[in-house]
Amino acid sequence: MRVGWSATLVAMALVLGLAAPAPAVVGEIPRLTDERGRTLTLRGWNVEDKSGRGADALAAITEKHFRDMSAQGFNFARLLVFWDDLEPRQGAYSERYLRKIERVLGWAHTYRIRVVLDAHQDVYGPAFGRHRGVPEWATRTDGLPYEPNPDDWFSEYFQPAVQAAFEHLYEDDDLRRAQARMWGVLAERFAGHPAVLGYDLMNEPMGKLREGEDLPTAARRIEAEQLTPMYNRLAKAVRRHDRDSWLFIEPTPIVGEGVPTGLGKIDDPKVVYAPHLYNTAMEGGADYDPDAGWLEAYEAAVARYPREHGVPVVIGEWGPLHSDQPNMGRFYADVLASMGRYSSGWAGYVWCYGGGYCAVGEDGRWRTNKGATARPYAPAVAGTVRTDDYDPATGVYQLTYEPGQLGVTELSLPPSPDGWRIDVQGAALAWPRSVPAGQRGTVTVLAAVRAGLPVTVTAR
Repeated sequence: MRVGWSATLVAMALVLGLAAPAPAVVGEIPRLTDERGRTLTLRGWNVEDKSGRGADALAAITEKHFRDMSAQGFNFARLLVFWDDLEPRQGAYSERYLRKIERVLGWAHTYRIRVVLDAHQDVYGPAFGRHRGVPEWATRTDGLPYEPNPDDWFSEYFQPAVQAAFEHLYEDDDLRRAQARMWGVLAERFAGHPAVLGYDLMNEPMGKLREGEDLPTAARRIEAEQLTPMYNRLAKAVRRHDRDSWLFIEPTPIVGEGVPTGLGKIDDPKVVYAPHLYNTAMEGGADYDPDAGWLEAYEAAVARYPREHGVPVVIGEWGPLHSDQPNMGRFYADVLASMGRYSSGWAGYVWCYGGGYCAVGEDGRWRTNKGATARPYAPAVAGTVRTDDYDPATGVYQLTYEPGQLGVTELSLPPSPDGWRIDVQGAALAWPRSVPAGQRGTVTVLAAVRAGLPVTVTAR
């Protein structure tokens, strides 16, 4: 999502904010796990090149992106890939583009960063001007009009031609097969790649509003009647080639306003619910209002689907355009705490070097408040997590878990001006026991498997 939300969404946000539900009880949401059964936590960023196409595709992404993310302790990247680059002509898949993706994945693997390949679209695709996503040959508009609106690009989703294009993608058998073949090509090429954690099947899917529908009603119908069968089709296409990677599914962006999704069950054992976390007013330039009830409404809405379907949650995108406003320090504290209650991780938007949404400036330094994302966490835990807490005020991180298997638990500690000291309570060994000032620390813990005897690791 980007700045430029329609007035319709702003109005809906104001209405929903008047009666925000209480935070959901989310203890039963399962955690993401790795191939060894360890509990995973993902912390990272989106990585993208939206302007480069053809020979220049992905050129803006360099090894430096992954080296710098790793140096701050991050272990996760959501890599944007585009169907229009992969299959510019129907049936002609670009080997050059696949090699470029492979090169980026190689950098990620070098720096121990796990990647989700995101089939990205904004306003459907390049048939609608500057946008990326579904190829022009797979765009059917029924001859309906399209009027670009650069100052409010999200409103372009409601243009008649764009609405028709989504309807055809979901309903036309040949386009369904083409989309499934595209995912088959990606899965066949990258199945077993050591950097690939999973596949995000479609970024921020939208659809056609029918006469008399408001946005929440339309979103729930689209999710139930079109996105759910689409995800099941694409899951089958991926599983013909890759049985192990996780499948990330998204609701429509309307979930960002505290509207529970209408998505149904996806018939696959390794599904991750991957909504985005954006606030309409903030995308339009407003400061964070901690008393508006938006974050509580969002958490309650997002937690419902994974509780009902028993799937983990990873927030695929989040982060404000204007991170330097007065309440943004509170925003980062509140959102990080909220995501920690129900999710297995997140990818901020976006790791780049400059202004706007970029995590860091051209000088490589954190932009205002964005450095709050670099904090201690446990990327992998060989057991059941009981507490996982970080207090920014004291700089103390504490992990308590009950070892359920003989395996290595990992802690990631970002660079700190004072360094880190690691203390362990319980039948466990940790190394190293200290991390010098200014250096990132990777701590490994090996614990004895003894029922009822938890291990507590404290870094301060």
